[in-house]
Amino acid sequence: MTTSSLWSVSGGPRQGLGLMRLRDPEPGSAPDPDRDPVGLVHAALDQGVTMLDTAEMYGNEALVGRAIAGRRDEVVLCSKFGVVWGTSGRFDDWSVHADAATVVRSCEASLRRLGVDVIDLYYLHHRCEQTPIEETVTAMAGLVEAGKIQAIGLSNVRIDDVRRAHAVHPVTALQEQWSLAANAAEGFLPMLAELGIALVAHSPLSHGQLTGKDAPSGVREALMGPAVRLGATPEQVALAWVHHQQSRHAQPIVPLPGATSIRHLRANIAAASIELTDSELNKLDDIAAV
Repeated sequence: MTTSSLWSVSGGPRQGLGLMRLRDPEPGSAPDPDRDPVGLVHAALDQGVTMLDTAEMYGNEALVGRAIAGRRDEVVLCSKFGVVWGTSGRFDDWSVHADAATVVRSCEASLRRLGVDVIDLYYLHHRCEQTPIEETVTAMAGLVEAGKIQAIGLSNVRIDDVRRAHAVHPVTALQEQWSLAANAAEGFLPMLAELGIALVAHSPLSHGQLTGKDAPSGVREALMGPAVRLGATPEQVALAWVHHQQSRHAQPIVPLPGATSIRHLRANIAAASIELTDSELNKLDDIAAV
């Protein structure tokens, strides 16, 4: 599967859905239709959000599999491998395993949990210091040849990693964070355009950091002006700014916001249609460059 068959500047998914926080309700908790995980996924599909993104690290692939059962042909299914939790329970206790045997074993396990025969886009979740990326991607290319995955993606890597990987097998997508608070992904764009690789912009709202009490100085103020004009929320304006980067750079860029409620999902979907003025975009650019 080539980049053009998944995304193009004029077509393809406008926005994906990050499923990192998708969880079954706590046992004994009161039913909440707005936060039902299967209902959330179905609401996304019903409104045209087809790219669903999970990972073995998230521990929810079986839930994702249940959610897409019966609707598999509507989904661009993405998962990631390589990051393994430690035993301490701390959020910073993890390591990366990306040797050839792990690639194959992780993919087989993900396919079982997801209940599918093929993963559309399979990412290396994080660069690995111990294993050359050529070994990792060679094993991933074997999965493509075997029909286990359709396309290869990379996440949390360096520019030279992408070039080395692409020399082994075409890379379809790079997933990196891009938001008003984290714009390092922009540095990849010239190389991605050269190689024909799409950018999937994860965490476009920076996990709530843009509009919370600890938001960077000036960010909320810069977002409020367009929000008032449009009758939108500051969060929607921040997400719209990321959406605008596709047309501004004339290459495939797909924002990947997460959501744990249908209400939040619908707000994110609406943000994809927000039109910001050049003046508003420039003011937000100034904030992003700080």
